[in-house]
Amino acid sequence: MRTILSVFALICLLSCKQSISESDLTKLNGYWEISEVEFPDGTTKEYKANTTIDYIEIAGFKGFRKKVQPSLEGTYFANDDAESFLILQKEDSFEFQYKNNLSEWNELLTALSDNSFSVVNKEGVTYHYKRYEPININE
Repeated sequence: MRTILSVFALICLLSCKQSISESDLTKLNGYWEISEVEFPDGTTKEYKANTTIDYIEIAGFKGFRKKVQPSLEGTYFANDDAESFLILQKEDSFEFQYKNNLSEWNELLTALSDNSFSVVNKEGVTYHYKRYEPININE
């Protein structure tokens, strides 16, 4: 009986997967921090606190990702380095295509909501992000 319920729950979970629409991509704009990384062997690494976070900005099917360091006063320290990317639509999914002078890589967007998103790379490593909430000790 337990096996039947487990299979039924898995089928429901897979059939309820929400697809990501083009209009959802604007949800990626803003500050994000890694919350968890899942490796192909099933192991995971949780991140409780991050010294650097990602700022993502998207316009149409182009965007950039910049590493920034949040301060305790609610501001951010950044340099001029940013990774530009293109967003490729492939059937019912979206893929980020990064390219610079040294390398080229893609990440498949697997989940997206107002407060979280996930991407998986070609090595099968899944990165889960959550929206960053700034800390301001002056408030």
